[in-house]
Amino acid sequence: MLGERLVPAAAYYGIHTLRATENFALGGAPISSHPNLIRALAEVKHAAARTNRELAALDVGKAEAIEAAAGEVAAGALRDQFVVDVLQGGAGTSTNMNANEVLANRGLELLGHRRGEYEHLHPLDDVNRSQSTNDAYPTAGRLALRYSAHQLEAALAELRGAFEERAEEFADLVKVGRTQLQDAVPIRLGDEFRAYGIMVGEDELLLRESRRLLSEVNLGGTAVGTGVNAPAGYSALACEVLSEISGEEVVGSLSLVEATQDAGGFVQFSGVLKRIAVKLSKICNDLRLLSSGPLVGFGELRLPSVQAGSSIMPGKVNPVIPEMVNQIAFKVAGGDLTVTMAAEGGQLQLNAFEPVILHTLLESAALLRAGATTLARRCVVGIEADRDRLARQLELSIGSVAALNPCLGYELTSAIAKEALATGKSIRDLVVGRGLMTRAEIDHRLLPEKLVGVSATGPSERNGA
Repeated sequence: MLGERLVPAAAYYGIHTLRATENFALGGAPISSHPNLIRALAEVKHAAARTNRELAALDVGKAEAIEAAAGEVAAGALRDQFVVDVLQGGAGTSTNMNANEVLANRGLELLGHRRGEYEHLHPLDDVNRSQSTNDAYPTAGRLALRYSAHQLEAALAELRGAFEERAEEFADLVKVGRTQLQDAVPIRLGDEFRAYGIMVGEDELLLRESRRLLSEVNLGGTAVGTGVNAPAGYSALACEVLSEISGEEVVGSLSLVEATQDAGGFVQFSGVLKRIAVKLSKICNDLRLLSSGPLVGFGELRLPSVQAGSSIMPGKVNPVIPEMVNQIAFKVAGGDLTVTMAAEGGQLQLNAFEPVILHTLLESAALLRAGATTLARRCVVGIEADRDRLARQLELSIGSVAALNPCLGYELTSAIAKEALATGKSIRDLVVGRGLMTRAEIDHRLLPEKLVGVSATGPSERNGA
């Protein structure tokens, strides 16, 4: 219908893929840049072929060839043959065509035929049997995101562990707490790092929950969710087989019509990724502040020196790892808006914008995984505390005056704090000088362990991470 074209002799893809590379010559990200998506596509095709074979909807020899080819691709073979840009019109049709053609041509080789001899194994009649792009592609997308979520969870667990290790090391250090960047009551440095571990652990749990929401798919719904061209029992069996092949929970939606058009699971997952990004960025803001200076800033922490910080200022070292995580967070937050608008833009029985949704989510998850891993290994595990500086700042801070409220009252302690700020004298000297307490009494009242109370709840107790 569209005419003939010459496909490179070495290619495993075919004419539909070739046309797509010309139509969507964006030069940005080919499908091969998302290995989890290729794996998931191959596994969906594998499950479809086996289901068709078991339901007698496809010749056994053809089905087995498709299954074998799909197994190879899922394991990493022929990845360079997935050449279509991820961003494309057609709701993912070009991606589906690319997968169909690669698997058909590899299947032909396994059957002893040459690539392109489609009369023996056809990309659409056989590899795509009982399917439509509209159910195969989003099913593969959800499965790919589940794989990405597993990988991100592992990275977050490593980062949480790094924070917990620092928390143990810093458990005995008391420092100035700060609210609104002003001196506040003291806090243990260990509790500060333990809080970071808890924050990361909470996001592990939310990520796990959002992954479960991606287990519901529309496989077997074909074009609009009605299951046209699929044999009876196909949907349930295909989901069962896909679960077995992938090792992931895959269940068919109670309404395939609803599931074919609804992008709510993607929006939910995107929101969780944004939450992770925002919290990691906040933690990195803290690390940058606490390590600032180092001589005329906060200077409480020493981050690992990983590279020179300036081409003009010798000896300068910048917090480049936290800065990198900040930038990842900015990109993920922008990606969440992209997913939101793409999900809203769906019309009637299908969302045509799932390609940009999947590209954005897979990219965001990969960036967060790399960022969390790098933050843990190149920064957090090597953080050191300047113990002398922490002690000096604690002595100079007026935040500890709050501990005198119970015995001196708010008004008097407020006056003492103001005088300390105006004169530069210590709280201890002012209280003793006014005859309000003896030196021994004030020293006892301002013991570091009395200023910070009990230690914060650990992550294992708090969130089960």
